[in-house]
Amino acid sequence: MEFIDTHCHLFAAEFENDRSKVIEAAIKSSVNTMLLPNIDLETLPSLLDVCLAFPHNCYPMIGLHPTSVKEDYQNQLNGLKKQIHAQKFIAIGEIGIDLYWDKTHLHEQIDAFVQQIQIADTLRLPLVIHCRDSHDEIMKVLYQQKREKPFNGIFHCFTGITEQAQEIIDLGFHLGIGGVVTFKNTTLHEVIRNIPLEKIVLETDSPYLAPVPYRGKRNESAYIPIIAEQIAKLKNISIESVAEITTNTAKKIFNLN
Repeated sequence: MEFIDTHCHLFAAEFENDRSKVIEAAIKSSVNTMLLPNIDLETLPSLLDVCLAFPHNCYPMIGLHPTSVKEDYQNQLNGLKKQIHAQKFIAIGEIGIDLYWDKTHLHEQIDAFVQQIQIADTLRLPLVIHCRDSHDEIMKVLYQQKREKPFNGIFHCFTGITEQAQEIIDLGFHLGIGGVVTFKNTTLHEVIRNIPLEKIVLETDSPYLAPVPYRGKRNESAYIPIIAEQIAKLKNISIESVAEITTNTAKKIFNLN
């Protein structure tokens, strides 16, 4: 089996003391490929350092996370734009709108989101979208930016309902499913049963949202098989099928050989 963790923050401070061991543990768990979303201009150097240290396993994205969108967001975006052509990036992410913590900069978040969608269009890169308490706002932006060709990318850490999942899929996106699917009280059980496996990719969002039985602890890419096993149970199929289909889907989205 081969798995891909389509969303993990291996450059985070939580991995400072044992990053290499964490990546090696993931590889031993058949998670051979790990995709790293950026947060802002300040996190990019550490993200690239991880990818440089593990060039056959870790691949970088570039983007401005919505919770990093403040008054100086245009300076952040301008700085990130300068870096785009200096390195090969597999996606624009993670980007989007987050209204969970603070609604103060909604206008700025929307503008940063639109600008980064347009960058992805120009570079023909997939989008990795962060959507928290902002489904309607994000869908409004996407409908306004809609092209004749379907979007390509992922709604990271999807935790919504089936109707929202279908709306996202209808625009061309896939759903990033992580540790929440192992929780007892989640809408994801119904969602997984109702949508095609071909529209799902696996992710950890490590170090956050560890699956059961590690809930509340630091998440790691090595836990991807736990997420896959839960999806296999919900779909009444083998974990090998989950691995094969989700891995192939991720390779197509991110143009991974």
